[in-house]
Parts: sequence; C-alpha cells; structure tokens
Amino acid sequence: MIPLLFQLLDGYGIPLSYSPQTDDFIALILLICFFLSAFVLSRTKKQLLLQAKSFVFNRERASIFADGSTIDIRFHLLLLLQTCIFGGLLIYNYFNDTSPFLMEKYSSGVLLTLYIGACWVYLAFKCLSYRFLGWIFLDKIKTNLWMESYFTLIYYVGFALFPFVLLLIYFDLSVNYLVIIGLIFGLFVKILMFCKWIKLFFNHFIGLFLLILYFCALEIIPCLLLYRGLIELNNLLTIKL
Repeated sequence: MIPLLFQLLDGYGIPLSYSPQTDDFIALILLICFFLSAFVLSRTKKQLLLQAKSFVFNRERASIFADGSTIDIRFHLLLLLQTCIFGGLLIYNYFNDTSPFLMEKYSSGVLLTLYIGACWVYLAFKCLSYRFLGWIFLDKIKTNLWMESYFTLIYYVGFALFPFVLLLIYFDLSVNYLVIIGLIFGLFVKILMFCKWIKLFFNHFIGLFLLILYFCALEIIPCLLLYRGLIELNNLLTIKL
C-alpha cells in the first residue's frame, strides 16, 4: 500500500505534502500494536499488576522463579518490542517535521525500521550496562531486583505511549507540542526510576551523591548519545539521497 503523497487540492493539481495521517503502513503498525496489546494483556494482566505492585513496594528478592509474577519470555519480548515501536513512531513523527525531505525520498517502512532498531539497540545497551555495573558493584539479588523494576517500567511506558502516539499522529500536533510533552513524559519516567534507585540502593548521604553520578551516567548520557546517533543517521541518509 502506497501513501497518498500526491492528492489534489480542489482540482488545481497542487500536491499535498506527506503526512503520517495518510500513511497506510503506519496505520497498519498501530492496528497490529492494538491487537498485540490486547493479546498480551489477556495473558499477563495478573503478572503485570504484581510487578507494578513490586515496583511501588520494595521486596527483598526478585520474583524470578519465585511467586508467579514473572512474565513469560515471549510476552516479555513482545512488550519490549511494542515500546520500541512506539518510540520509533515518535522519532519518525519528530523528523517528519524537522527533516521532511527524508520522508519524500525514503519510504516510511525503511525509516521506521531504522528508528525502531535504534530504540531496540538503546534498550539493549541499557540492559547490558545495568547487568555489567551490577556485576561489578552490586550483588546478584540487587541487580535482579533493579532489572525487574526497569522492565516493569518499560512495559507500562509502552502502554502509556499508545494513546500519546495516536493523538500525535491523527491530531497533527506540532513539533513543539511533541517536544514539550515528550520531555515532561521522559522526566516523569526518570523521576520514577530515580526514586526506585533510592529505595534499592540508598544507604547514606555519600551513597546518595554517588547514586546521582551513577544515574546521570546511565540515564542522561545514553539519551544524548541516542539523539546524536539519530542525527548522524539522518545525515548519512541525506548524503545518500
């Protein structure tokens, strides 16, 4: 299915600019994500609620092979993929406003695949970093507790992004609203992560100072690297035009 890139305005033969609203591929992706969310929720609702409860209230051990709150690995990957898809759609919509020439030269399928892949690489890098630093500085129980909490947050971020993406695409919000809402949403997620870190790892004042440095290194810098990497990716695509 080809996007309607050249609709006519009032019979004057003036081509309309590309809009994600008329992109059949994006509509198909959103429809698949809707059925995917419904399918996963029907089978993991209890586990998701238990993990949300565990995120709010500390436990002394992770639920791996323990209390039945662990999500099956298949649903685990589907939930992570869904979050990456919505992240890729947000990135795609942002660059549609800031770099519209890319949308004219490359299909939405190509660009979305690249942006979703970038989100997946970012997520994989974060998980590997947590595991590596936990192996060096923390015990296995603390590391597993944090990884479980992190994945729980990622699952719910994916569900929360669904209506936001729909609103963004089909109500044609400007890039300014996208940036403002995205920053507020991202800040809220980081605050939740930092609060969870304090509950898990904070023992004394010096520990809090080290925790802030640790948080900046693992949460802020990777976001900046992701943004810079996407800019370089777009520059590379532009050179090949």
